Amino acid sequence: MNKDTEIDMKEVELNEVDPEKQPMTSDGQASGGEKNGSVKLKVPEDEVTFTGLSKEELMKVAGTPGWVRTRWVLLVLFWLGWVGMLAGAIVIIVQAPRCKPIPEMNWWNEGPLYQISDLNTFSEDGGLQGVEEKLDNVNQLKVKGLIFGPFHSVQADMPVTLNLQKIDGTQGETEHLAKIIEKAHKKGIKVVLDLTPNYLGSPAWFASSANEDTLEKVMAAAEYWLGLGVDGIKISELNVPTSSPDWTKVRNAIQGNRTDGTKSRVLMGVVKGFSASGVSQLVNTSGVDLVLSDLLSSNNGGVERIKAMDTLHLQQGSLGWGLGAAQRGHLSKAATTPALIRLYQLLLFTMPGTPVFTYGDEIGLQAGQKMLWDVEKEPSKDATVDEAAEANRTEHVAVRKWFRSLSDLRGKERSLLHGDYYPLFVSNTSLSFLRLWDQSDRYITAVNWGNTKETLKLQLAPTEGVELPETAKVKLSTDDSLEVDSFVSLDDLILGPGQAVLLQFPYSA
Repeated sequence: MNKDTEIDMKEVELNEVDPEKQPMTSDGQASGGEKNGSVKLKVPEDEVTFTGLSKEELMKVAGTPGWVRTRWVLLVLFWLGWVGMLAGAIVIIVQAPRCKPIPEMNWWNEGPLYQISDLNTFSEDGGLQGVEEKLDNVNQLKVKGLIFGPFHSVQADMPVTLNLQKIDGTQGETEHLAKIIEKAHKKGIKVVLDLTPNYLGSPAWFASSANEDTLEKVMAAAEYWLGLGVDGIKISELNVPTSSPDWTKVRNAIQGNRTDGTKSRVLMGVVKGFSASGVSQLVNTSGVDLVLSDLLSSNNGGVERIKAMDTLHLQQGSLGWGLGAAQRGHLSKAATTPALIRLYQLLLFTMPGTPVFTYGDEIGLQAGQKMLWDVEKEPSKDATVDEAAEANRTEHVAVRKWFRSLSDLRGKERSLLHGDYYPLFVSNTSLSFLRLWDQSDRYITAVNWGNTKETLKLQLAPTEGVELPETAKVKLSTDDSLEVDSFVSLDDLILGPGQAVLLQFPYSA
């Protein structure tokens, strides 16, 4: 091949351009006579687009007999379904058990009351100044009211020195009480002041009948302290002033007109040596809000105690129970063992009425002892431990825990708070009763304060709508043989000496 031929071939190669490198916008023709970048789509010639029915066509179809019958059938089915649901709801409402209306509750019915009569033994500092710092501890007990005093200025059996509007200088000052009231109210705790005139002597009203001058001083003092934020007044030997013609004036001064501003005020009275019927009569005639008696401590037998509850349970909203509280004494004076202390705590918290305790009852404090505030503080590992003292401390902790459990339970359970009462069993040294409210859980209290084991055969008198089950669950127990959450037979409940148990069973329609 000659030189000229080689040059011609290179020119041909340079002139040939790869079709893939040709721009799509080129005006040149691609193979097959098509331009670069163009795509041909074939549309079927027989495709039809659906545009739906026109309004006139829809109206024409809707008027056909088939569609008319369909619409009527659907309309009838709708109304039949609606009427059926309405009828079903009515049947459910009619057949469902109706809830019993909750009775009117005052704050003094909602939890325990806590008396602080001896300020010097209540706190380390003594007097009212030491009370304020202990309110957090007291609040843990779920108490609803504190009862202070009496600590006004008076000499024993000397009515001329009586000044109910002045605090004894050894107990504190008015500003100390004002601080306590403010802090207690922030915690939801009410404050009641004891204005028993001759609290250092006897009788409480300086004589067997209250004279007009003393009643005038009580009335003026009540107005004074209520004006400073106190929520109620307590007086002892209630039967004395209530027999006076001027009693109505005193009562009106304390209770007010029962409007929103005075509705929460409580007038509390204490009586000793009265029978259950006598207490009932005093509740009905005196007009006081709460009567605290010594029925529980003056009657040692089960028969007398159950009779007292039988007589007074319908007046539970105006009734206070205590063991020693009426005398401003400690529960431990009558309950001489830790087991008995817990037994009576259970009894007081579950009886129909308001439980009233004296400070220290929550740990089993002995009379004359200073209040113990550090019982839950365990000794350090390096400290020398007095075994007897440590056993004492441990028992105080257990009693306090028991107290708090009962207080918490009573505040939450309607059957214990304001439920109906039915006696189940009684003997000389033991008793049992049922508390129930409407559709709430039911509770059975059974206690044996005797020195021997006893078998309690729990039986309910024929009562419409109330029945006992064969077994019940143990909610709280001091008896080691009755474990919590276990089930026991109600036909032959066995309690050891000095033991108590709280049983629970559900409502059944």
